Amino acid sequence: MADLEMNQITKSFGEVTVLKDVTLHCNRGEVHALLGENGAGKSTLLKVLSGAHLPDAGEIKLFGKKAEIRNPNDAMRYGIGTVYQELSVIPELTVSENIFVGRIPKRKTGMFDRKKLEEDTRKLFEEYGIDDIDPNAKARSLSLSQKQIVEILKTLAKNPEIIILDEATSALTDDRVVWLLGVARKLADQGRIVLFISHRMAEIQYGCDMITILRNGENSGEVSAKEIDMDDVISKMLGRKMAGYFPEITSYKTDDLVMQVRNLTYLHVLNGVDLDVYRGEVLGIGGLAGQGQAELLQALYGVLKTKGEVRLKGKSIRLHSVKSAIRNGIALIPEERAIQGLILRDSIRYNISLPILNKISNPMWVSQKKEYAVVDKYMKELQIKADSREMAAINLSGGNQQKVVMAKILAMEPEVFLMHDITRGVDIGTKKEMFHMVREFAKEGHPVIFFSTDVEELVNVCDRVAVMYDGKIQADLQDQALTRENIIKAAIGNSVDDETAVKEGA
Repeated sequence: MADLEMNQITKSFGEVTVLKDVTLHCNRGEVHALLGENGAGKSTLLKVLSGAHLPDAGEIKLFGKKAEIRNPNDAMRYGIGTVYQELSVIPELTVSENIFVGRIPKRKTGMFDRKKLEEDTRKLFEEYGIDDIDPNAKARSLSLSQKQIVEILKTLAKNPEIIILDEATSALTDDRVVWLLGVARKLADQGRIVLFISHRMAEIQYGCDMITILRNGENSGEVSAKEIDMDDVISKMLGRKMAGYFPEITSYKTDDLVMQVRNLTYLHVLNGVDLDVYRGEVLGIGGLAGQGQAELLQALYGVLKTKGEVRLKGKSIRLHSVKSAIRNGIALIPEERAIQGLILRDSIRYNISLPILNKISNPMWVSQKKEYAVVDKYMKELQIKADSREMAAINLSGGNQQKVVMAKILAMEPEVFLMHDITRGVDIGTKKEMFHMVREFAKEGHPVIFFSTDVEELVNVCDRVAVMYDGKIQADLQDQALTRENIIKAAIGNSVDDETAVKEGA
């Protein structure tokens, strides 16, 4: 008998069965991974455990006793804490207030005890080794990785016995991924159960003990993380062998200079960025977190008011707003799909057609025929898994949500694609589709600026990689110089030796 038993769990949404008699068994002291493609049922299974979804059938047992979990409050009473994939931090509250929201200590007078709140937060920071976040900072001022840390600490502050980490590493920087894997091991060593969803195989091998694999809503097997061959795991996930994870790079880069960026400056974040982007090129943007990569993409999309010059097809353009960027044929797949890329409560159809209303409507009405044709085209091309075009985006898996964002961009038919870490929280099969899609964009003659926090993606998907350090381009790597080692070397501010293929930054 296991400490946690989920037996024959079944769950449907409308006519779509997401879980079919799924069984999951875990024990104290275990970091247990749940693997599967997007849409395989991983998050749904853990939402059943956390009380976010009621199962249609099946039972849950905790430490030998049947558990009645009807809502999140029930789950918390049973000692189950969940870090969900999508962030829920409240921007206008402080870090401390977000961590202890609903549980902020009060004085006898009923007023909030700010001093005790800060003390409790600092004790929590000390326990889990956090020294780079101000407890009194507003959450809106934090980076994405820091917001994710706040989400994790909000759950750990409740001292749960069972901790669910649903893609909690996808928003973290590399050093914080190592930190979280260490925290998971520490919790397991304390006798707790950690359930871990990730699409990064290295994390699973390094940080987990057991793996349960789901495929199409069914249990596809349980294996030891230390003994299994990861190719076998991938085959169990996909139901097939997967060859050619990264696309073969055939260069479509021409000598046609599409975009020139000169001396782009923003506060102390962008410190004179110079960049050339050519037709048919996939230009990677690399570097450690916080070196200006996100701000560079935002500047090119008109979000930030910058100094410097941007030229498109030889003409100087003013990117003073998102509208101006779109009018100039520039489109962005943003960092946070759920906040910046989608209206989650609305349908797939609405999300895809919203930015192209001028193409499918006249001043009086939207042409339903044109709208359906566009939406159905991209749902088919991108293989978006949904029961209909009217399905709300919030009910899609993370990977399918990202595909809807990409469909929006494709429907806009832009000239230049800006991509911000598009594979974050996306399964292996979908990543492969996206990599090939990026290369297809280049083949069609589009310049693609591809920012990724994954060095392997930069090396294996891009024609050239510009590595940022301290708000500038530290190195421009291509051909034989485009290696993992050179990207990492430039990312920490060091020079790269091969001067024939590398242009050093100032």
